[in-house]
Amino acid sequence: MELTPKQRAHLKSLAHHLNPVLFVGKEGVTDQTVRSLEEAFNTRELLKVKILEAAPMSAREGAAALAERIEGAVAVQAIGRVGVLYRPHPEKPEIQLPG
Repeated sequence: MELTPKQRAHLKSLAHHLNPVLFVGKEGVTDQTVRSLEEAFNTRELLKVKILEAAPMSAREGAAALAERIEGAVAVQAIGRVGVLYRPHPEKPEIQLPG
Protein backbone atom coordinates (compact mmCIF):
# COMPACT_ATOMS: atom_id res chain seq x y z
CA MET A 1 0.00 0.00 0.00
CA GLU A 2 1.38 3.38 -1.03
CA LEU A 3 0.21 6.61 0.62
CA THR A 4 -0.16 9.91 -1.21
CA PRO A 5 1.32 13.03 0.42
CA LYS A 6 -2.22 14.21 1.29
CA GLN A 7 -3.06 10.87 2.97
CA ARG A 8 0.27 10.89 4.83
CA ALA A 9 -0.39 14.42 6.12
CA HIS A 10 -3.88 13.40 7.28
CA LEU A 11 -2.49 10.39 9.21
CA LYS A 12 0.27 12.53 10.75
CA SER A 13 -2.32 14.95 12.09
CA LEU A 14 -4.37 12.09 13.58
CA ALA A 15 -1.27 10.53 15.17
CA HIS A 16 -0.06 13.74 16.82
CA HIS A 17 -1.93 13.23 20.12
CA LEU A 18 -1.32 9.46 20.39
CA ASN A 19 1.01 7.88 22.94
CA PRO A 20 3.45 5.12 21.96
CA VAL A 21 1.95 1.63 22.35
CA LEU A 22 5.19 -0.27 21.79
CA PHE A 23 8.83 0.25 22.72
CA VAL A 24 11.68 -1.26 20.68
CA GLY A 25 14.74 -1.85 22.85
CA LYS A 26 18.27 -3.14 22.48
CA GLU A 27 17.12 -6.41 20.85
CA GLY A 28 15.64 -4.44 17.95
CA VAL A 29 12.63 -5.76 16.02
CA THR A 30 11.96 -9.27 17.35
CA ASP A 31 9.18 -11.79 16.70
CA GLN A 32 7.64 -10.82 20.05
CA THR A 33 7.68 -7.14 19.06
CA VAL A 34 5.91 -7.96 15.79
CA ARG A 35 3.28 -10.10 17.59
CA SER A 36 2.60 -7.31 20.08
CA LEU A 37 2.16 -4.78 17.31
CA GLU A 38 -0.16 -7.11 15.36
CA GLU A 39 -2.32 -7.45 18.49
CA ALA A 40 -2.41 -3.67 18.88
CA PHE A 41 -3.51 -3.36 15.23
CA ASN A 42 -6.54 -5.54 16.08
CA THR A 43 -8.03 -2.62 18.03
CA ARG A 44 -6.46 0.42 16.32
CA GLU A 45 -5.46 1.47 12.84
CA LEU A 46 -2.84 4.08 13.71
CA LEU A 47 -0.03 3.39 16.19
CA LYS A 48 3.03 5.13 17.57
CA VAL A 49 6.17 3.12 18.28
CA LYS A 50 9.06 4.43 20.38
CA ILE A 51 12.55 3.32 19.38
CA LEU A 52 14.67 3.52 22.52
CA GLU A 53 18.23 4.88 22.57
CA ALA A 54 19.60 1.37 23.15
CA ALA A 55 17.98 0.06 19.96
CA PRO A 56 20.39 -0.84 17.14
CA MET A 57 18.41 1.28 14.62
CA SER A 58 16.92 4.69 13.98
CA ALA A 59 13.20 5.39 14.24
CA ARG A 60 12.91 5.44 10.44
CA GLU A 61 14.65 2.05 10.14
CA GLY A 62 12.58 0.59 12.99
CA ALA A 63 9.26 1.78 11.56
CA ALA A 64 10.21 0.46 8.11
CA ALA A 65 11.28 -2.91 9.54
CA LEU A 66 8.00 -3.29 11.45
CA ALA A 67 5.93 -2.27 8.42
CA GLU A 68 7.74 -4.87 6.30
CA ARG A 69 6.95 -7.68 8.74
CA ILE A 70 3.25 -6.83 9.24
CA GLU A 71 0.98 -7.46 6.29
CA GLY A 72 -0.79 -4.32 5.10
CA ALA A 73 1.09 -1.95 7.43
CA VAL A 74 2.69 1.27 6.23
CA ALA A 75 5.29 3.45 7.94
CA VAL A 76 3.75 6.95 7.96
CA GLN A 77 6.53 8.97 9.56
CA ALA A 78 9.50 8.93 11.90
CA ILE A 79 10.38 11.92 14.06
CA GLY A 80 13.14 11.76 16.63
CA ARG A 81 12.86 8.30 18.24
CA VAL A 82 9.15 7.81 17.41
CA GLY A 83 7.65 6.08 14.37
CA VAL A 84 4.02 6.06 13.25
CA LEU A 85 2.48 3.01 11.56
CA TYR A 86 -0.88 2.65 9.82
CA ARG A 87 -2.85 -0.43 8.82
CA PRO A 88 -6.50 -0.16 7.79
CA HIS A 89 -8.91 -2.52 9.54
CA PRO A 90 -9.72 -5.36 7.09
CA GLU A 91 -13.51 -5.32 7.60
CA LYS A 92 -14.51 -1.93 9.00
CA PRO A 93 -11.90 0.78 8.60
CA GLU A 94 -12.50 3.74 10.91
CA ILE A 95 -10.04 6.18 9.35
CA GLN A 96 -11.22 7.64 6.06
CA LEU A 97 -8.22 8.63 3.95
CA PRO A 98 -8.59 11.64 1.66
CA GLY A 99 -8.55 10.87 -2.06
